[in-house]
Amino acid sequence: MYKDENDDNTGEDEAGGDELLAADNLRLPESANILIRLHALSTWLDRRYADAELEVGVAALGLQEAMRESENEARPRHRSSQNNFLFQSRQLALVSAQQSQSAYDEARVLLEDCVAHTTTGERLLVEYYLSLEELIEAANVSGTTPWLTAMTDVMHRVEQVGTPGEGLE
Repeated sequence: MYKDENDDNTGEDEAGGDELLAADNLRLPESANILIRLHALSTWLDRRYADAELEVGVAALGLQEAMRESENEARPRHRSSQNNFLFQSRQLALVSAQQSQSAYDEARVLLEDCVAHTTTGERLLVEYYLSLEELIEAANVSGTTPWLTAMTDVMHRVEQVGTPGEGLE
């Protein structure tokens, strides 16, 4: 195939491929190479982290708006219960988004560590999955938290892109 020197579509093709690999409903064939599986996990983690980062920004803006509304009230010492509720709910949304972002960041760092320290590619996703389980267990989280939900999502993604028969469940 002829490629013009001025044709600069390589970045677009790669970005499109990454979008496909990061899709939540991705189904890889059993014959998919471990590098493809790893790239699918990595691009998905990057997308989830970026989504969480955006969510943090939106929540921070919402909190800022609630603070501004509170300051504009005639009697700041006697804030309305509605304004207090709005402020607290926006504050909770920010904390929740930050916890999710933190979890995806931890998962990304853990994946990088597994890649750096696992010698056989075939065991990489198994080792990563086990490391995620250990991290969750060590966190000793009670109840459902945004952090735990995000980590559980990562584990499900590893199961989804892992090779059948790897023992990821």
